[in-house]
Amino acid sequence: MPAFLGTAIISISLALVFYSIGTWAERIQRTLKLWHIIFFLFGLCADTLGTALMSQIASANVGNTDPLHAVTGLLAIILMAIHALWAIWTYWKGNEKAKKNFSRFSVFVWAFWLIPYIGGIFLGASAA
Repeated sequence: MPAFLGTAIISISLALVFYSIGTWAERIQRTLKLWHIIFFLFGLCADTLGTALMSQIASANVGNTDPLHAVTGLLAIILMAIHALWAIWTYWKGNEKAKKNFSRFSVFVWAFWLIPYIGGIFLGASAA
């Protein structure tokens, strides 16, 4: 097992847990709360760390990188960052209607994030 692979897998899996809790709790509660934002930020940090570690591992294995996976992974992190910033802005500056409608974007970002997550599982399983 390459160095840091276990740490990367745990980090990206924690991102799934954090982001799922934040997204679906916000959706179920039908309004944006501060603790949802905290879970979005934990998910973003965990995913960024895991992705950075996976990138280093992939760089060491030249020719073993899937460009589509790399692009969707980067887009997912960008969307997560936009989502977190928008959540912070909506929480502090938005009205109640904005807080209630925010979950539509949350579910979209969460679903998009699943593309590189599931793709990474398949890529990892096929490499083993």
